[in-house]
Amino acid sequence: MTTAQTDHYNNLSAEYLRKARIHLSEGDLPQASEKGWGAAAVAVKAAAETRGLRHNGHREIWQAVERLANETGDKELRAQFGLAGALHTNFYEAWLSAEMVEDYLSQVEQLVGKLNGA
Repeated sequence: MTTAQTDHYNNLSAEYLRKARIHLSEGDLPQASEKGWGAAAVAVKAAAETRGLRHNGHREIWQAVERLANETGDKELRAQFGLAGALHTNFYEAWLSAEMVEDYLSQVEQLVGKLNGA
């Protein structure tokens, strides 16, 4: 089921990924990291929305990831979302290298692609 809200989340996720890559190319690792987290979080919200799962706040988003991983049998969703969580932390701590941010963003892109098809 696609709704206007689901479309909004999917569009927002794509925009955040685009901006994450721009920030990364500019060397702004905290902003690249936060946009990567945002892309993953709203992609989960989109998938949760289509299933009628609650997705308000961090706890419910993480619970939705667990449900999606169980539903699809794709346990990699948990790990990829975990890397998105590390990007979120990096926004505040700025301890990840550019290479790590780039690698984690690649995993987030894969996660978003999977969730768009879920």
